[in-house]
Amino acid sequence: MTAQQAPGVRVHLASRNAKKVAEMQRILAAHLPGIEVVGLDDVPAYDEPVEDAPDFDGNALIKARAGFEATGLPTLADDSGLCVDALNGMPGVLSARWSGPPKSDERNNALLLAQLADVPDERRAAFFHCSVAFVDGPGVTGETVVPGRMRGRVIREVRGDGGFGYDVLFEADELPGRTTAELSREEKDAISHRGRALRALGPVVAARLA
Repeated sequence: MTAQQAPGVRVHLASRNAKKVAEMQRILAAHLPGIEVVGLDDVPAYDEPVEDAPDFDGNALIKARAGFEATGLPTLADDSGLCVDALNGMPGVLSARWSGPPKSDERNNALLLAQLADVPDERRAAFFHCSVAFVDGPGVTGETVVPGRMRGRVIREVRGDGGFGYDVLFEADELPGRTTAELSREEKDAISHRGRALRALGPVVAARLA
């Protein structure tokens, strides 16, 4: 059966972020028409694991393995973050909880702006990194992790109402002048760290599920 002949395939995304679920749905559907991506709120509740790996790949795998074991569904999970040159690569894996609990995009963005307040424009380079893990079986033969990156810079004020997280502060090198929160969905998908990782992973998912 080819990818084009495999409608109705369900894949679990270990996330409650509705925008992230929709983004995964759009990008994977290009490789596997008829795929349905379901988030954490769409499956029976299970204990979410502690993301205590020191890198993006490890955290993505922790979440994907837990989702697969709990639901029995092929599971995708991503770990992503903003790595700022002037902060020695931080917030990195701590991006979502940079300002402490509870998680808050507003507080994270405010803290980042404060930390970079005295950093000149030419030293505000940064990149978004995303590792997407796919688990559909036990052991390493049932696991795949793919990375993606989007390079750019951190601006000095919040702009835009699309996207999520640090999108309102980030201008991508490929589309300067607008933050990634000001791009259309199509523009962002084409250059984003998650989009790049998913386009690389999409054929793998399609081949394994078709």
